[in-house]
Amino acid sequence: MTAPIISAQGLARTFTTKKGPVEAVRGIDLTVAAGEILGFLGPNGAGKTTTMRMLTTLLPPTGGSATVAGHDLASDPAGVRRRIGYVAQASGVDPAISVREELVTQGRLYRLGRAEARDRARELAEDLDLAELLDRPTRALSGGQRRRLDIALGLTHRPELLFLDEPTTGLDPGSRSDVWDLVHRIRAEGTTVFLTTHYLDEADVLSDRLVIVDDGLVAAEGAPQDLKLRYAGSATASLRDAFLAITGHHTPAPEAPVTV
Repeated sequence: MTAPIISAQGLARTFTTKKGPVEAVRGIDLTVAAGEILGFLGPNGAGKTTTMRMLTTLLPPTGGSATVAGHDLASDPAGVRRRIGYVAQASGVDPAISVREELVTQGRLYRLGRAEARDRARELAEDLDLAELLDRPTRALSGGQRRRLDIALGLTHRPELLFLDEPTTGLDPGSRSDVWDLVHRIRAEGTTVFLTTHYLDEADVLSDRLVIVDDGLVAAEGAPQDLKLRYAGSATASLRDAFLAITGHHTPAPEAPVTV
């Protein structure tokens, strides 16, 4: 039986503030199978972002343990980073350089040789429909094009596991659909995807399985249809209805504003 690509037990994070300790994550138990698309949902303040930051080694846990892509989160964070890709909500591309330069630079940061980095840049550009944009400055890209570049950068080193943080925030419907198609293609090529989003339609369409967190703990998990049947009474109900039933007084974020 294949080992899970993420296995967390009692993962916790407490922040120290002037008013005293704040338990942002109070003990998350989480298993993600290799090859699945996991949707990680929760209302604002539920601990979703803190959990993702811990799993990507950006924030050390204050409790519990986790193995990510075969490496222990506490004792071997460098090993975790070598095996994962991370696409943050905010784009970090340099507006002063071209798409090609951005991709080649990322390859060099992952210790690819110059020729290998150039080859990988061309390969990613072909795969993500950026080939005709390779010599365009990144500042001239549309929102959808920039998001595809962000994802390309996260795939430079062929990670086993890709974290996507709010991948379609602010995109128009056509660009959102393009990103959805891309996520499915990435998984079909063998990469596990860990996805956070506030858009419940997106989570419903993309995810094989959902984990919903609330108040720093896992509140529910299962396939979208199973959660809708269990908490909203029908597999054809809206995921919003199930989400509201699971999280009680919390409400999900409103639908995304569309940029044209």
